[in-house]
Amino acid sequence: MTTCDFFLVSGLEKVLPYQKPTPWQQPGFTLLSGERRAFQLACRGVEDRVCGGDTAFTVSVKSDLGPALCCRQVGLVPCDYPCHGLADEDYLTTRPELLPDVLRPVDLSGPLKLVLGQWRSLWFTVDTEGLAPGSYSVQLTVTGPAGNEPVQFTVPVTVLSVRLPAQTLYHTEWFHADCLADYYHVPVFSEQHWALIDSFMAAAARCGVNMLLTPVFTPPLDTAPGGERTTVQLVDVEDVDGEYRFGFEKLHRWAGLCRKNGITELEIAHLFTQWGAEAAPKVMVKKNGILTRRFGWDTPAVGGEYTRFLHAFLPALKAELSKMGLLEHSWFHISDEPADSAKNTYLAAKNEVKELLAGCKVIDALSSFDLYKEGIVPKPVVCVDHIQPFLDARTPGLWAYYCTCQAVKVPNRFIAMPSTRNRILGVLLYVEDIEGFLHWGFNFYNSQFSLRHIDPFRVTDSGDVFPSGDPFLVYPAPDGTAWDSIRSEVLGEAMQDLRLLQLCEEKLGRPGTLALVQKAAGMEMRFDEYPRDAAFFDRLRETLLSVL
Repeated sequence: MTTCDFFLVSGLEKVLPYQKPTPWQQPGFTLLSGERRAFQLACRGVEDRVCGGDTAFTVSVKSDLGPALCCRQVGLVPCDYPCHGLADEDYLTTRPELLPDVLRPVDLSGPLKLVLGQWRSLWFTVDTEGLAPGSYSVQLTVTGPAGNEPVQFTVPVTVLSVRLPAQTLYHTEWFHADCLADYYHVPVFSEQHWALIDSFMAAAARCGVNMLLTPVFTPPLDTAPGGERTTVQLVDVEDVDGEYRFGFEKLHRWAGLCRKNGITELEIAHLFTQWGAEAAPKVMVKKNGILTRRFGWDTPAVGGEYTRFLHAFLPALKAELSKMGLLEHSWFHISDEPADSAKNTYLAAKNEVKELLAGCKVIDALSSFDLYKEGIVPKPVVCVDHIQPFLDARTPGLWAYYCTCQAVKVPNRFIAMPSTRNRILGVLLYVEDIEGFLHWGFNFYNSQFSLRHIDPFRVTDSGDVFPSGDPFLVYPAPDGTAWDSIRSEVLGEAMQDLRLLQLCEEKLGRPGTLALVQKAAGMEMRFDEYPRDAAFFDRLRETLLSVL
């Protein structure tokens, strides 16, 4: 006989196949209008025979939430590289394992299958967008194999009349349009490709992204020196008798899809190569009807033909963005993460376009406080494990980021990390008064340096180099949509935490709101010091909701 266990679990718990999860002690939500939250149904079957046994079970859902309630199945993914050699104690595991992450569609109209001897879960999402204020409920009846009594669960949901305010944090997750064309084997900017871009933009917006990396030419990111990534150049360039002419039709279409999906900011691709700004990015130019690569790794960053190109291209791009009403919502980059050793090449590149970008927003990722103090990168995006000197100096309009290297003490979202370490980001961004947040990997489906394409369902670490989950937040579904992950859902909740704190600030002021955060945390919070328990978020929400 197959004996079953079913119970509800918080959305902040990762249900590991080999470990009994903690039951949700007080099921239910009190949500603001516009909020989105999740819970899970954990399930396991144990058979008293060596093999065989009945594994079928059904879940019947009765709810007045209608389409505001969604159910998906949590799938395991390989984590061959869960962490770097140096890790802290706040990981679920540091061993290579299969861990829960991808959220796959599930049909509850028929029987589901238990995995004998393993804990698995269903992921239920409540999205209050468009719901009237009031009381709702979710009632689940779970029927296991013969011999097991049906189990019933009720999750009350209260929707308040107070609406969650719009997100003011600038949030970009680098969107890799080339990876969509490569994975689905469709021509770049074909109708199939545009449909994929639209779908993945919508997925980005669901987790709080409101700024998108925009490939006016192919972004020179994570590309081996001398190598190339698949061309995704939105701006057509033609050389006519030595003069450059530009076509912006594809950029208009891209911007229109951004608007459709609620993405207001354009992050213009970096003007110079990564790791030192020593060369030009790949730019394709048509001459006499033939399209060829005009610039790339073999093109010096400054002092040559690429400089002449930029003096034609940037004024034309700015004029077009201005006509579109987007210049004030466009952000430019020089080069990503200049080190102290690259100061001179970065400064030369920056000075080459300084006048061309006068009055524009220019940001770059940075670890070196010295480069900021010297004024070389006046608007830095700082990794969270190097950010304290910038905070101590009260750097105005400070941005933050994390990626593969932010693996000890600070928040991050590797698959092998608990969800609390992902969720805490929103509170920390509020506490430190951060203006923007950046991450490099929304959908990077390549190996390191883009030497080959990977299947993200099989390779979650870009080839044993980045901790699993760092390169991407969503999975490419067979139907061309983006499948969310536990991590993308929790990141979206982190952004909601930030918005809730800002709403409370309208009532209490910033000092009063910070005092409530500190009381719930029981400590002065920093990017490397924060509560590690899931109960913190319940304590904080209860306090904040009482203010509204």
